[in-house]
Amino acid sequence: MTYKAEIPYGAYWSTPFARWQGSFANLHSVEFAAHVAKAELAKRKLDPKVFDYGVLGFSVPQKHSFYGLPWLTGLIGAGQAGGPTLMQACATGVRSLLAAAQEIEVGMSSVALAINCDRTSNGPHLYYPNPKGPGGTGAAEDWVMDNFNCDPLGPHAMLQTAENVATKHGIGTAEQHALVLRREEQYRMSLENDSAFLRRFMTLPFDVPAPNFKKSAGSMAGDEGISHSTPEGLAKLKPVMAGGCVTFGGQTHPADGNAAIIVTSGEMARELATDKNIAVRLHGFGLARVPVAFMPEATVPAAKRALEQAGKTIADMKVIKTHNPFAVNDLYFAKQTGCDLNTMNNYGCSLVWGHPQAPMGTRAIIELIEELAMKGGGFGLFTGCAAGDTAMSVVLEVGDA
Repeated sequence: MTYKAEIPYGAYWSTPFARWQGSFANLHSVEFAAHVAKAELAKRKLDPKVFDYGVLGFSVPQKHSFYGLPWLTGLIGAGQAGGPTLMQACATGVRSLLAAAQEIEVGMSSVALAINCDRTSNGPHLYYPNPKGPGGTGAAEDWVMDNFNCDPLGPHAMLQTAENVATKHGIGTAEQHALVLRREEQYRMSLENDSAFLRRFMTLPFDVPAPNFKKSAGSMAGDEGISHSTPEGLAKLKPVMAGGCVTFGGQTHPADGNAAIIVTSGEMARELATDKNIAVRLHGFGLARVPVAFMPEATVPAAKRALEQAGKTIADMKVIKTHNPFAVNDLYFAKQTGCDLNTMNNYGCSLVWGHPQAPMGTRAIIELIEELAMKGGGFGLFTGCAAGDTAMSVVLEVGDA
């Protein structure tokens, strides 16, 4: 199918991503997202008053995030726009895009902002009161670390899901490491010609604000904390779990950052696009859930559902991007779909540039659009797993307006 909602070409942006406890570690993620949005809208000469709806996605709460989307739109000068705050772990990027598209589809909105942010650094430490506990003592939780390490349905760590899929499908350490080297090679494509690919949607050098957002605290030339692996270095790594096959080199790293996409009708998309000759059309979304503790497998059924809705096959996809918190994800996906493992994820992916959770999928979708535009258009797929053994996918098309 073809949705009424479109993404105006160029009406999106992403910050660089910074490895956790790096340059963004002390920036309130919602306020930081608003700070960046104001600058990016001004750069495109877009008035915040154009928005009549918004969706905010995050997975790590920050102070006052109870107020969510209305707070953020108020901060950017779009106080007339309301909307929900969503949380679907790593699938939040696709979920927020779908929520924005649905609002356009049913005529409840004309221009929507889907914006996602997260700060895995300095995650909140929560205390849950329990007057009936021993001595009135409640329960405590480290939001980021405790949830990385324990899916309560198992209980098991997220890493265990990769180990389970690797064991089930015969995926070894050596092929994971080989893929890591290929993905890092592909990411370096985005750095060519003074980071020409990244500059298509990212303001570089990036000015890092102070925590009060009133002055500059430094500058970033691009993504911060990227690994530069070698075959020899990877070969020295031992599996993280005893008896397992996934090393620290075969998985992503937590990160901080934000990203956003504007969604509107086809006619309005021409007005808001930076290139009015290019159209970005949405064709299909997919959601899937697999058995407990097999999270990487969920990307395949989610992709199939998005492709079915779009009336396309995997062979029709000119560009494929995935969220790959583990190298296992891509190895499994390619084996199941028959797609070329070496041409997926050109220019970068979360395995390399990190995992700030909610904005991760948004950036991947933006990169999908830009690679399709560079190739003269065509259909593309993004698919990514999320905590709870789920995944979401989207199929879109870049073509002539």
